[in-house]
Amino acid sequence: MRERQGAKLTTSRFDLSAKTIALTGAAGIIGSSALRAFAEQAATIIAIDQNSAALDAAIARLPDTLQGQVTAITIDLTDDAAVADCVGSLENEDRLPDCLFNNIAGKTENIFAPFEEFPLDEWNEVMAINLTTAVITSQKFGARMVERGRGLIVNTLSIYGISAPDQRIYAGSEYEGRAINAPAVYSASKAGLWGLTQYLATYWGHRGVRVNAVTPGGVFSGQNDVFVNSYSRRVPLGRMARPEEIAGAMAFLASDAASYINGQNIVVDGGLTTW
Repeated sequence: MRERQGAKLTTSRFDLSAKTIALTGAAGIIGSSALRAFAEQAATIIAIDQNSAALDAAIARLPDTLQGQVTAITIDLTDDAAVADCVGSLENEDRLPDCLFNNIAGKTENIFAPFEEFPLDEWNEVMAINLTTAVITSQKFGARMVERGRGLIVNTLSIYGISAPDQRIYAGSEYEGRAINAPAVYSASKAGLWGLTQYLATYWGHRGVRVNAVTPGGVFSGQNDVFVNSYSRRVPLGRMARPEEIAGAMAFLASDAASYINGQNIVVDGGLTTW
């Protein structure tokens, strides 16, 4: 009997039924998988994305029994005033989230341009999407968390924000007819997000607000065989990640089972960065 009770108590710490989670980039590959993982754990979800059609489609892919747990919000997260209005509305409706997942990422027309030729305006645009949005949302949502004395922020990084990419992986690979690479702006923006994570973990930790990161390795999303095979040969597990494998780490961080984790980065890369 004691063992059963202990197991039940342990399992309950992974339950998200008492959590309200705000998830940005909810229509993306990782975002839509996290959306499902949170919903399956009975969380109430505020799904945020700039692409309303893609967001509606991501929610529609959930089982009918789970769709009612999700509120869709379409917003440009680079717009400071719009985010402030959104948070104010949620506060007025008593729907402020317990957890904020900064999961948005973007790319531009010339994202695969060589570093020497990368357009500065596109550099600034990617930085605004990948990094500045996390500053804005963390300011607006985080301030409310501090007032309540509790909360969690999780930033989605990338292995290329914590280690340099091996450009040889991309040799011979194309996207929409163009040669691809691992852009410097992506590495720089994700490295900045890791710095922000560590800063806020120490800045707000004593106020009851924890800040962590999850770092995906390469996630399979229908890439061509040349790239998939080349990348997989570099991974100790011999394959790319499935989106739900990243979402599992995100769901864990949202749970009370992770209540003493702060300022940490869970790397989900099949062991690639251990080489």
